[in-house]
Amino acid sequence: MAVADTWVERLGRGAEQLGLRLGASQLATLTQYLEGLMKWNRAYNLTAIRDPGEMVVKHLLDSLAIVPLLTGERLLDVGTGAGLPGIPAAICDPRRHWTLIDSNGKKTRFLLQMKSELALTNLEVLKGRVESLSPRQPFEAITSRAFSTLRDFVSVCLPLLSGSGSLLAMKGQVPETEVAELRDQGLAVRVQALDVPYLHEERHLIVVQRRTNG
Repeated sequence: MAVADTWVERLGRGAEQLGLRLGASQLATLTQYLEGLMKWNRAYNLTAIRDPGEMVVKHLLDSLAIVPLLTGERLLDVGTGAGLPGIPAAICDPRRHWTLIDSNGKKTRFLLQMKSELALTNLEVLKGRVESLSPRQPFEAITSRAFSTLRDFVSVCLPLLSGSGSLLAMKGQVPETEVAELRDQGLAVRVQALDVPYLHEERHLIVVQRRTNG
């Protein structure tokens, strides 16, 4: 399925508003990913959003909004689903290596197909539950867009994180009670408002880190 030029233009303008300088090849790859998502979504229901214009805003630009805030070179995207935010972020910065994990076989098959079609050599796809993951070395950042509650995300993923790494939970409204609980546990929590182009909804990034001494 081809993406209309108007949506490609909106994607490019939105990326610029986020401060991302995407080359023509990166924009083309993002468009190819969107076309693949639209095609597979018809058969496998990867996402409830089916309108390509909504996909550009609520999936691609929403994912790209956190790219300027990412740190580290080894990142894990938990409960990645259709590859959000991992695939758009991997396209934007090939220097970072992403591991995408999801327990749904249809979704991981889609991810493997996209990795092949888009030639994303900085991407690894795993099928399974993050609770069973035993990485050779800890991740420097772990993202979650629709994985679980903030409480569960931190509980499961903090052991997989490097000492100075960050857990990055993408949320709509801020889960104030859970944020307070994490701070009471001695964790450093920062709430960052996200301004997603063309999206008229609240979006926030909850950044959780271990406190450093001193």
